[in-house]
Amino acid sequence: MEHEDKGMIGKCFGSTVVGPRGQLVIPVEARRELGIDVGTKLLVFNQFRGRGLTFVKVEAVEELLNIMSRRITEVAKLVKETETR
Repeated sequence: MEHEDKGMIGKCFGSTVVGPRGQLVIPVEARRELGIDVGTKLLVFNQFRGRGLTFVKVEAVEELLNIMSRRITEVAKLVKETETR
């Protein structure tokens, strides 16, 4: 199943069931497409007002934080430059 605006909703890879030990099986198509292998670390976020979960690879969050950090550093330099004028 796909939605026209994948950026907003995302792609549905199917369904999974929580096992007796609280484990989930991520569909193979999702693992392949998203590069999720044995040992891949995922962050788990509450979504939809407690009715859902979102999984994000730790490496993706680290990359985003690095980009944001560089941008903040750039903005801080600009602020300092304008203060000295």
